[in-house]
Amino acid sequence: MASGIFAILDDIAALMDDVAAASKIATKKTAGILGDDLAVNAEKATGFLSSRELPVLWKITKGSLLNKLIIIPIVFLLQVYLPVAITIVLILGGFYLAYEGVEKIVEWLFHRQHAPEKAAVEAVAAEGMEAENRKVKSAISTDFILSIEIVIIALSTVMDKPLTMQIITVSVVALLATIGVYGIVALIVRMDDAGFLLIKQSKGKGFFNGLGKGLVAALPIIIRVLGVVGTIALLLVSGGIFAHKVYQLEHILLSLPDVLRELVFGLTAGIVALVLVSAVKALLKMFKK
Repeated sequence: MASGIFAILDDIAALMDDVAAASKIATKKTAGILGDDLAVNAEKATGFLSSRELPVLWKITKGSLLNKLIIIPIVFLLQVYLPVAITIVLILGGFYLAYEGVEKIVEWLFHRQHAPEKAAVEAVAAEGMEAENRKVKSAISTDFILSIEIVIIALSTVMDKPLTMQIITVSVVALLATIGVYGIVALIVRMDDAGFLLIKQSKGKGFFNGLGKGLVAALPIIIRVLGVVGTIALLLVSGGIFAHKVYQLEHILLSLPDVLRELVFGLTAGIVALVLVSAVKALLKMFKK
């Protein structure tokens, strides 16, 4: 009896070792998309009053976990019964990401708010929970597409492994992705609070006072940079989907560097999606009249 229990424990330990090794490889493979995920979600988790930043981030984190709980079983089922559907879902998601990226560019070029960032935050606060829920919904929707990418890339690294190991490895990578990305985002959005605390504790003197002031001054710069990086990340992820999943595009613009090629594909898809969405909205508006 005891030997049987030890044999089972030994098998579990061996499985965990294999999962750890496979998860390490899968995490490396998904590093690029995780970086994009971080940039996109850091930008989406800002623009709120300080007191609402962490509650909003917690809402998005719960939405991200729910996304992965939905995506993982569906991806495994599709992989077995309808593998072509994964490509279709990725392409549709690519159009969504591209649309979001181009929409941000158009907003910045033609509808940019010239008011300071504080005024923009106060404007969101004035709209109340409705505006907050819109931003949370947008962040969770974007996370859903990025999560599909993460899950599929992680799965591709363990396709030659037993099903149990595939499920555990993909689940571990998905969980680490959520905890890692949103943990870092939480640190970023609370930089100013940490800075003010250092200033207060140092009583306005010494190294920690300077560090605190640096953190406070750096936060708006980091947020602006992440806004730009997040928009580019949306287009690159989208372009990467089209470059690798649409075989008609595999041999187009090969003379360009991969990053620039994917950016072109993302921009093009985003412009097409924006035109179509704008046309549909205009038609719906006409019919309402």
